[in-house]
Amino acid sequence: MQTLLTDFYTLESYEKGENGSFTAHISLHKEHDIFKGHFPGNPVTPGVCMMQIVKELAEKFTGSELFLKTASNVKFMAIINPFETPDLKLQLDITEDETDVKVKNITSFGETIALKMTVSYKKLMS
Repeated sequence: MQTLLTDFYTLESYEKGENGSFTAHISLHKEHDIFKGHFPGNPVTPGVCMMQIVKELAEKFTGSELFLKTASNVKFMAIINPFETPDLKLQLDITEDETDVKVKNITSFGETIALKMTVSYKKLMS
């Protein structure tokens, strides 16, 4: 899987559920350079990076290269500190047709929900 976020995280495992649902378990790499600048002494996972991880996982699960069309109901609900909570669970409910992919995502660590969002992507034709 090619990622824009080189060495930012590892996909540890994933399971395919029913009706286009997937559960992925990832681990953030706490030593990544992003955390040195965001923020020095108090590392926080940037929201845009979490959105990119969801896109990359959706690409893997659909087998399609995707381009973000819309993002709605994007709610960052908890800070993800890679030193305290590097292991994340991402639930993706994916629906797709010939040209588009819609993803409803909930990202959590332990019992804490960190991100909820709904995004729509356009499939890029190769």
